[in-house]
Amino acid sequence: MEEERALAAFAALSQETRLRIVRLLVQAGPEGMAAGAIGEAIEATTSRLSFHLTHLEHAGLIQSRRDGRFIIYSALYPSFSGLIEFLMRDCCQGHPEICTPAVAAMACACEPAATGKA
Repeated sequence: MEEERALAAFAALSQETRLRIVRLLVQAGPEGMAAGAIGEAIEATTSRLSFHLTHLEHAGLIQSRRDGRFIIYSALYPSFSGLIEFLMRDCCQGHPEICTPAVAAMACACEPAATGKA
């Protein structure tokens, strides 16, 4: 990720409502959430929600898709990986112990989904 794109992403995340939306969408997983459900969860008016979703989409942090009458938004996980990589690119300077806590914090604590096979 280049600096200009990272700056746009961090600027988008620096606003409370947009940060809450992103955290909600990350939690929702790849299937995402309908715009109405996002609005209910963060208690935002339709016009304000639309403004924030557009801002996040332009920053490359989320994407939208139409599903019938609904617009579904989901997090763009590669963008978040790119932001982390951008921040950590020159972290260690030959001392990997410096980065160990950050790397440990990034470890996913999710349990794999059950496949139903025994």
